[in-house]
Amino acid sequence: MVEALVIAVVAAAAVGALYLAAAARVVRQYERGVVLRLGRLRDEVRPPGFTMVLPGFDRLRKVNMQIVTMPVPAQDGITRDNVTVRVDAVIYFKVVDPASAVVEVEDYRFAVSQMAQTSLRSIIGKSDLDDLLSNREKLNQGLELMIDSPAVGWGVQIDRVEIKDVSLPETMKRSMARQAEADRERRARVINADAELQASKKLAEAASEMSAQPAALQLRLLQTVVAVAAEKNSTLVLPFPVELLRFLERAQQQGAPAPEAAQAPDPGTPDPRPAAPSEPYAHH
Repeated sequence: MVEALVIAVVAAAAVGALYLAAAARVVRQYERGVVLRLGRLRDEVRPPGFTMVLPGFDRLRKVNMQIVTMPVPAQDGITRDNVTVRVDAVIYFKVVDPASAVVEVEDYRFAVSQMAQTSLRSIIGKSDLDDLLSNREKLNQGLELMIDSPAVGWGVQIDRVEIKDVSLPETMKRSMARQAEADRERRARVINADAELQASKKLAEAASEMSAQPAALQLRLLQTVVAVAAEKNSTLVLPFPVELLRFLERAQQQGAPAPEAAQAPDPGTPDPRPAAPSEPYAHH
């Protein structure tokens, strides 16, 4: 009798241990548990830690609540200004409603991936090339709104969307390089012309000051001679006074003969020209 009772207790303990092993579940800190009892969703979401389910009746689905980083495959498209580009992106999202992520969509990761690809192609067609290259922040916000609208019903929250790279055809790259080079050359010419204008104004002011003081020209000439002599070369500099040039110029102007006035002929002087023959008298 006692042996039968011991065997029954041991059997009950074994069954209880098997039941406990089958019913025990552990939910990690970054997970939440969704229980389906006979195929029907239970309202209670199991928190992290140890939990129990009914073996054979309950099915526990664990949902990861961490932020998921998902790369979006590169998409080919034509921009609004008819340029063929290839754009890829990366999306950051997380599950905020575990029950909806299990019930409302079959595979929320695949659904978010497909939605991101279609939204990226749509953004490419609505944007210009300059926007894709320089105004990415605005495009990222628009892409995030396009993906987040349907994802809310799946219990998924889009945290951030970033466009990673924009690949251009080689011909377009060469054209953009030529455009950038021409723009840099234009700016260099404008800066050079501005510098020439400022230098000419300063030179005009210096010439005006030197013209009032003739000795300043001599000092400037001596400075030029010193600068040339400082270099190791075979240049021979012969200073020529500017005053001597001015003296020679004035002397040339004073020594030039004035034009002689035309003189009237003297009445006492015979005219060397032969006299014209007189006309014969007419006889009647």
